[in-house]
Amino acid sequence: MKLTTKGRYAVMAMADLASNIDEGPISLTEISFRQNISLAYLEQIFIKLKNKKLVKSIRGATGGYILEKPASEIKLSNIIFAVDEEVRMLNCKKQSKKGCTNKLTKCITHNLWDQLDQHINKFFERVRLEDLVKQKINF
Repeated sequence: MKLTTKGRYAVMAMADLASNIDEGPISLTEISFRQNISLAYLEQIFIKLKNKKLVKSIRGATGGYILEKPASEIKLSNIIFAVDEEVRMLNCKKQSKKGCTNKLTKCITHNLWDQLDQHINKFFERVRLEDLVKQKINF
């Protein structure tokens, strides 16, 4: 499965923000410490999350980041796509004219992996940040 640490860490960091929402703005240093994620890596991730309007930064001594909208309105798919990730089981490109095997045909398991992709992406589309924080994820 192709979901890199960037996507996983983005979800972890957003869950941390949502879990600590009552504390006001949260610094990346705090998230880095609690989630054991490199501060430099978090900075890269939060630039993308901010550009997609999932978080906003608050300046000042007590500044940090807050969610741009309620956790109930943020889907996990929004977070994953915000950091330029996609969940893919297929190694082949769906639109390729050469097919999976470079012989104008699909590999024998193409449809299996394609359906799994769809299932996983629908799951991330269905689960909201609030569900993750409250552990209300139904499989």
